[in-house]
Amino acid sequence: MGRPVVLKDLTKEQEAKVKQGWDRNAFNQYISDMISLHRSLPDVRDSECKDERYLKNLPSTSVIVCFHNEAWSVLLRTVHSIIDRSPPKLLHEIILVDDYSDMPHLKQKLEDYVAHFPKVKIVRAQKREGLIRARLLGAAAATAPVLTYLDSHCECTEGWLEPLLDRIARNSTTVVCPVIDVISDSTFEYHYRDSGGVNVGGFDWNLQFSWHAVPERERQRRKHSWDPVWSPTMAGGLFSIDKAFFEKLGTYDSGFDIWGGENLELSFKTWMCGGTLEIVPCSHVGHIFRKRSPYKWRSGVNVLRRNSVRLAEVWLDEYKQYYYQRIGDDLGDFGDVSARKRLRDNLKCRSFDWYVRTIYPELFVPGDAVASGEVRNKGQGGSSCLDSPSGRDNMHKPVGMYPCHGQGGNQYWMLSKEGEIRRDEACLDYAGSDVILYPCHGSKGNQLWIYDDASGTVQHGSSRKCLEMSEDRQKVSMEICSGSLRQSWIFQNYNKTKAIKIPSRGH
Repeated sequence: MGRPVVLKDLTKEQEAKVKQGWDRNAFNQYISDMISLHRSLPDVRDSECKDERYLKNLPSTSVIVCFHNEAWSVLLRTVHSIIDRSPPKLLHEIILVDDYSDMPHLKQKLEDYVAHFPKVKIVRAQKREGLIRARLLGAAAATAPVLTYLDSHCECTEGWLEPLLDRIARNSTTVVCPVIDVISDSTFEYHYRDSGGVNVGGFDWNLQFSWHAVPERERQRRKHSWDPVWSPTMAGGLFSIDKAFFEKLGTYDSGFDIWGGENLELSFKTWMCGGTLEIVPCSHVGHIFRKRSPYKWRSGVNVLRRNSVRLAEVWLDEYKQYYYQRIGDDLGDFGDVSARKRLRDNLKCRSFDWYVRTIYPELFVPGDAVASGEVRNKGQGGSSCLDSPSGRDNMHKPVGMYPCHGQGGNQYWMLSKEGEIRRDEACLDYAGSDVILYPCHGSKGNQLWIYDDASGTVQHGSSRKCLEMSEDRQKVSMEICSGSLRQSWIFQNYNKTKAIKIPSRGH
């Protein structure tokens, strides 16, 4: 029933097997191999999801599962969960796309196993293609009117398919995603996310996907907890789409390499070219989230950047500058995008400005910022900049200093009209000890900073202390304002007309 498996009193030989499984797969293969390929999972859907509310004549789907060197038990548990929990008349076929695996169990042994299941087909890539082109191989082989993509380390729950197909049956331009539940990479426990805990997809100006709470405007649009949720972007691994609509949208950009950015491209296209992107709370699929990728790729190609620049060139219009600032305007060789631009013109898609204002108004736009770029300290030679990674794992950690490099990245900051020093959803925050990054809350308080461009001071709103660089140019701290050069800062692209008015202070 999706409960965790905990190992106790292992022999040295068993411990070695556990380690080998982790090394190969970045999850606990040893435990996966102990669990049934047909394990049962609790049916914890809202009761409304179980009602016969779906259209009678739903379209059938081809389920496409791409894999590369996937563990036997995990891949086949994915396959069996699809077969066991999908109405036969709706499951047209399962297409397993082998992206040039070299593990022996995925060769003849897999062929022999799936031969017992007439709906399961294997498509083999002739060279390593990467996820994006592997998915296109699957789409080319599919013969059902709807495509459903799943990762090769998933488990479908009872009633997962009907709610997805129902939305597409009602409107073929709707692209739908299930709620993605977490399967523990270490114990294989299935963590069910209730419909109140659904998140929506967004992105930051590194053009990386991120999860967010459902915004208030969307909560008001929906009547019930089981109603589909409009999402600005999708995570990209698990979704269903009408095959003809996918083809009309130009599928994926075949100039994209390996993986990355394809989920944002499809998200932007869907919304801008007349479709709707939804997360369907009645559909739940579990997914093993790995903390690292176990796969080896040829090095020397900045794949994600190439894909993201192609994405920006074709779809972001004037907003592409915000991504380019992040990468120090180093666009590299991104190939020819003229065919993708023609596709957009032919589809008569809306502008990216429309998308930001209408579909994702919560997005912080750097163009609204008072300053954007590096924050340079004038002390100790004036060559050090405020520097910090800002991913979710770096929240609550102290920000520091590093030699200015002009590449954007960890030295790209924005001063908002509200007095925040921020990067995307991370804000500089001071609560009395270290200056840290903390999720932006919009309530000023510990996140209010007042910049005086004449003196260069950055004063904290509530404590009235000034931001100071340490003498060794490694750290920052909050000190009583002294007028020293180490308390003087230069914000790049500072626009005084946008700045907040400094409140008068009694000294």
